[in-house]
Formats: sequence, C-alpha cells, structure tokens
Amino acid sequence: MVVGDVTTGTDVLIIGAGPAGYVAAIRAGQLDLDVTLVEKEAYGGACLNHGCIPSKALITATDVAHKARHAEEMGIHADPAIDLSGMVGWKDDVVSQLTGGVEKLCKANGVNLLEGTATFVDDHTVRVSHSGDGQGSETLEFEHAIVATGSRPISIPDFSFDDPPILNSRQALALESVPDSMAIVGGGYIGMELATVFAKLGTDVTVVEMLESILPGYDDDLKRPVKKRASDLGVDFHFGYTASEWYEPDGGVRLVAQPADDAAADGGTEGAEAVESERLELDVEKILVAVGREPVSDTLDLEAVGVETDERGFIETDSRARTNVDHVFAAGDVAGEPMLAHKGSMEGQVAAEVIAGEPAAIDSQAIPAVVFTDPEIATVGMTETEAEEAGFEPVVGQFPFRASGRALTTGDSDGFVTIVADESEGYVLGASIVGPEASELIAELGLAIELGATLEDVASTVHAHPTLSESVMEAAENALGHAIHTLNR
Repeated sequence: MVVGDVTTGTDVLIIGAGPAGYVAAIRAGQLDLDVTLVEKEAYGGACLNHGCIPSKALITATDVAHKARHAEEMGIHADPAIDLSGMVGWKDDVVSQLTGGVEKLCKANGVNLLEGTATFVDDHTVRVSHSGDGQGSETLEFEHAIVATGSRPISIPDFSFDDPPILNSRQALALESVPDSMAIVGGGYIGMELATVFAKLGTDVTVVEMLESILPGYDDDLKRPVKKRASDLGVDFHFGYTASEWYEPDGGVRLVAQPADDAAADGGTEGAEAVESERLELDVEKILVAVGREPVSDTLDLEAVGVETDERGFIETDSRARTNVDHVFAAGDVAGEPMLAHKGSMEGQVAAEVIAGEPAAIDSQAIPAVVFTDPEIATVGMTETEAEEAGFEPVVGQFPFRASGRALTTGDSDGFVTIVADESEGYVLGASIVGPEASELIAELGLAIELGATLEDVASTVHAHPTLSESVMEAAENALGHAIHTLNR
C-alpha cells in the first residue's frame, strides 16, 4: 500500500493511452524524452477496446454469415448458425492481442506506464489516483503534458446507460445474445454501423433519426446505396424524431419519440427522406443510443493548469497541437473534430515531435474518413462544392463498380469512385468512394493529395487487373475525358 503521496518527475506526461496518447508516448520515447503515460483503463483506449477494433471485428463476422446465406447465385447454399457469445469471444481475443501489443511497444520504447486517473494540481503538477491493485496516489511533476483523454458516448435525458434495456455502443458490442428487436436512436456512423451488424444477426432494427436522412455531412449520392442496402436487410427508418421517453409495459420495452420541429423545418433538400409528424411508439427488446460522442475533459481539473476549452468541452489547439498554455498539448478526440483515431495518432506524433524541438505541424488536408456500413463509405479532401467554395474550378471523374470486373466477381458491385481535381492544373483535391473495400481504396487518393499528384499521375499509374483499385484509375481517366470502361462525363 502506498501511504501518502510520492512525488516523481518526468519530461513528458501523457494522459490517456488511446491512439493519440500511446502514439505520442512511443514517438517521444524514440526521441529520447523521459515519458510517463497514465491510463485509467486498458491500453489502446476506446478505439481499440470498445470502438474501432471490436466493431470492425463484429462487422466482419456478421458479414461472413450474411454472405454465406446469400450466395445462391454462386451455387453456394448455406444457413450458418450464429453463436454471438463465441463471436464476442473471438472479438475479445483480437482486442486482447492488440492491447498487449501496445503495452509491449510502450515498454520497448522506454515509456513509464502508470495505471490511474490523472488530475492537474497546478501548471506543472498532476496527481495520479491509482486504480487496479494499487492504492493511494502519487504526484508527478512534468515539463510538458499531452492531454489525450478521448471521448465517451453522449447520453440523452431519461435514457440512463445503467438501465439494462438502454445501451451505448460499448455495451452493444458486449452483448452475448442476439436481441429480437432493437431501436437505434441516431442515424450517424455509429448508429448505421451497428444497425448493419444487428440486422445481419437477425435482429429487427429500427433507426430513429432527428434529421431528415442518415449520415449527416455526407453527400446524398454516397448515402443512397447505404440506405437501400440497410432497407434490404430489413432496417426500418423514422426521420424527424427525437427520443423523449421509454418505459416497460407488461415486461417489454417501449420507446416514445416526438416529432423534431427543426428536422421538419429543414425539409425539401435533395435526398431528404419523408419527415413524419406523429408521435412514434416502438416496442423493442433493446434501445441503443448512438447520438454521438463528447470529449472527456471535465475530469482533469484543467482550470488548475489554465487550459481553455470551447463550449462543447473540446480543448482548443493550434497546428502544432499546442493549447493556450505553451507547455501543454492536446491530441485526439479531446482536441476536437473530426473524432478519428488516425487523426488523433497524427496529432499525438506531432505533439511529441514539437516537444522534442522538431519542426512538425498537423496537415489536415488529406485525413480520410470512413464509415464501415454495407457498402462502405470513404472520403478524403474536398468535395466538388468545397473545391468551388475554395476558389477552384473543379473537374469531376467517376467510375461505377458495376463496370468493374473484380467487383462483379465478388458479388458486390454497388457504388462508385469519384475524384475531384483542379481543372486548370489537374491536381487531385478530393475523392469519395461508396462500395466494396472503400476503406482500403481511399488511401491511394489520400496519398495523391498529400504528394500533389495530378489526374495524369493517377491515370498513368498501371493498376493490376482485375482489382478494385483499377476503379480509382478509371475515375481519373473519366475526369480527363478518356475513360475506357465507362462513358465519359
């Protein structure tokens, strides 16, 4: 037992061992800095333990089962049984392997690891209250700090995650039996990914969304194939509703939702779904609340160090990940939108390099975003509209997967690749993909933006045949006006 406070010192204190924090720690260790990484739960953060990795594991597993059931056209007839507890066990094994890997990498790079909860005492001191088998606390003095505490699911009034029928995304990913029915409050990327998972498991899924369509912020032509595929899976949608209450009549669970006036008032845009106007009641087994995530910044006593946050609780940073306090940095979800693990890792690496005196800065022009629905959506850079607003004269090329031999041989040919470029110089400005392996294909286009590549560069790069990646080349050719396997725009 630790009696009283023990005071130690470190060059770099990092709070939070998610994708931003552990990357910052490893990079700082590589740069010969004395690093202490504080984590209150498991290494890898929400992404590795409760978000990105476990959700993708279940997405993959349920997709395998779904494809097996629907492979009659290929001459395959099967009806695999679902053992959700076994599926979750496999998912947990994957997570455990990766979590252990993060811990080993940190130790191999000389990072001091502490389990506990950190709060600031003053501008160069934190107190770490130990968790796990340890007791008591210790005080750490630091030269520089990186706050990488991540985010958590947003709750809504009267829907407590402590009530068994009410789930957040973390709890939904840990279920060991398939619910017969589920209402998902929120049609953003988390809601739609989990709607896909549970629909493929056989759950009757209903999505209740406050706005007029799913996936706010994405173009209608990207959302349309996702909405259609989800509907084909049996997912029902109710747009223009906010969840207001729930109760348990006769042992069941009833969700009550009211019309959202703002959604109704915003109707009329292209691709908008019909917004309903009557009170909605749904009888379901589980209610999943997926209305977004919020930064974890309210537990740190940031006022003790003088770090400022915005009205939503995000820590404001500059292009070098520095806060308003020169020696305190922030990275990852807690540092603001977009809340993406890979964006957080980049910020964490930049913060470590800046502390070490390196000329590093955050380059946000080519950060991809992916939605792991069926089909997947992936975007990077500017849309056509954003390019116009930035003063470019954009040219757009597109190639449909239905014209791809490889896509047809997979049995999945919905969607397309779109490239946006500057017409005068040919530089690639952005891209969007909806379709098979969009998450993998987008990297080539992110690299094109990062390197300042042109449409000619992409089109003249020989792509292996038959592959899905040829669709990227074909989209560039289409923008140049000499597409081979589709009509030119």
